Amino acid sequence: MGDDVTRVTLEEAKKAESRTDWDRLESLTDEEIHEAVEDDPDAFLLDDEWFEAATFVMPSAEKERITIRLDSDILDFFRAEGSGYQSRINKVLREYMAVQRYKKQQ
Repeated sequence: MGDDVTRVTLEEAKKAESRTDWDRLESLTDEEIHEAVEDDPDAFLLDDEWFEAATFVMPSAEKERITIRLDSDILDFFRAEGSGYQSRINKVLREYMAVQRYKKQQ
């Protein structure tokens, strides 16, 4: 983990003082927010075209959200294959599981 990361417990985070200027944030107009997003190189606006092309995907009730630590080269490999990398990782793990179950049956 980089030197710029500070670890805190959930309790410490709950007790931490917010550095957000909520009054200023709540006073912004939609136009000001739109302009701020346009000026931010790390953000993009979702326009009507994006929403027309978007597809709602309901998360599978069978899947469980977890945190897993993977070597960066493994993650880079799967991400380089394009979108759906998490599903491909899941498929590889499923195949491994199937092989292990087969071995136990022999």
